[in-house]
Amino acid sequence: MTGDPIVITGMGCVTPVGLDVQSTWKSLLEGQSGVGPIQRFDAQQYPVHFAAEVPNFEVLVPENCSEFTRKQLQTLKGKLAYKAALEAMTQARLTVHGPRFGVSLGSEAARPEIDLIAKRFQDESLPSVAELRHHAPQAPAQMLAEVFGAEGPVSVVSTACTSSSQAVGEGLLRLRRGDLDAMLVGGVDVLVDPLMVTGFALLGALSTRNDAPQAASRPFDSERNGFVLGEGAGMLVLETLQHAQQRGAQIIGVLRGYGCSCNAYRITDSPPDGRGAAQSMQSALLDAGLKPSDIGYINAHGTSTLMNDASESKGIHWAFGSHATSVYVSSTKSMMGHLVAACGAVEAIIALMAARTGRLPPTINLNQPDVECNLKHVQNHAVAHSFNHALTNAFGFGGSNGSLVLSRWA
Repeated sequence: MTGDPIVITGMGCVTPVGLDVQSTWKSLLEGQSGVGPIQRFDAQQYPVHFAAEVPNFEVLVPENCSEFTRKQLQTLKGKLAYKAALEAMTQARLTVHGPRFGVSLGSEAARPEIDLIAKRFQDESLPSVAELRHHAPQAPAQMLAEVFGAEGPVSVVSTACTSSSQAVGEGLLRLRRGDLDAMLVGGVDVLVDPLMVTGFALLGALSTRNDAPQAASRPFDSERNGFVLGEGAGMLVLETLQHAQQRGAQIIGVLRGYGCSCNAYRITDSPPDGRGAAQSMQSALLDAGLKPSDIGYINAHGTSTLMNDASESKGIHWAFGSHATSVYVSSTKSMMGHLVAACGAVEAIIALMAARTGRLPPTINLNQPDVECNLKHVQNHAVAHSFNHALTNAFGFGGSNGSLVLSRWA
């Protein structure tokens, strides 16, 4: 870590287990699962009938917003992004915007409803360019920039499951470089739809425990058989320490380090030796100026697939050496499902909450750890543990890897 710290002054999230940071955190500590039968569409005809959906909620449309923003806020993805961002910005009490304030968002392209597309073709008409714009990966970021007055750089990272981890990391680098004073960073994704359920099921990546949905996501367990689709958003307000102190902001944590890598292996598989994951974690530790023994908790990517969990475990052993079996590890995907483009930002918030409170959320359904995943797991129940620095991982389809180090503010 070089120069003044980049601090966190606001956090917001919407997840399958809570509509804000505090409710999400409480649910995770209690081991509550947000997984259940799919409500959004009739999934009985699909191989998988369950997912982790966000409970229904509404948002107030800001006054004097553009028609583009108004339409964005009619979509679930737009609502998720705005609700999480509003919580983060409200906590940060950041009201002075302009060219020194930017947005960095992890987001994938939205998927128009299949029935709507079919109807358009039957009617011999195609969606207009204006309609398609609302499905572009940059649409939520553009909406947030308008609402919160971000006249600085607005960028979008779309690297599947690593998207928001890298978006947060890119925000860190911009602030360190002195381009900006503050940034809204994070990610959003909505995956529970027929196309994604079908695609991931055909790939063999989803758990098929239709008879026991809440027991389906079981990272690092010897009986795991795939991940559970989720959805949500996570946002953080980052500032230079000088800017935060000058305006009297309450500092809630430090974004201390960022590392990323690419497996250069296969699009859907992680290398069995965990080398890409290890490189990402080692880079984050080096960037943070910390040793492996300084890390008190790892919020693992831990998807509950056979290959990912084994590969990540080997990567942790590679990066942490003798400390690999001493540092606590858990995967909150066991309760929230996999939020894909949003998971890195949401889990960064969880890692920081763990450091701030001295409580570690569990990996539920972890009854018999796989021998290939030899780590110090937080199993089924929260653990009290006082520490200063946490690391969180996000590893994506396509081979991208991102790791973040977050620290408690003393």
